[in-house]
Amino acid sequence: MTVTDFDPAGVLIVVRASVWGSQQQRRDLRLAVDTGSSETLLLPDLLDDLGYSPRQGEAITTIRSAIGAEPGYILRVARFRALGHEFSEFRVHAHDLPEGFGIDGLLGLSFLRHFN
Repeated sequence: MTVTDFDPAGVLIVVRASVWGSQQQRRDLRLAVDTGSSETLLLPDLLDDLGYSPRQGEAITTIRSAIGAEPGYILRVARFRALGHEFSEFRVHAHDLPEGFGIDGLLGLSFLRHFN
């Protein structure tokens, strides 16, 4: 069994993860666990650095909230690992997030639904 520690006193539950680029380069991530997010979300700049492009996207998306709408896109990354589990061709949303939390994205239900 894999054990993942987090700081229960923190504002967010932050976990470690990794994503692989189109040329198999790996980037370690800090993701906030967000069960209110239907999809796992990564920052577009991070995906750009790994060699991904919006042209590889499957769909253009919009995240709506009380403060407005944020455009983004969906694409599949070569490999994605979090909480001790790894998936190939994993679908992520590429969207910006507010600054100041020190995270690279959100670990959403698209990842968590793989487990009972």
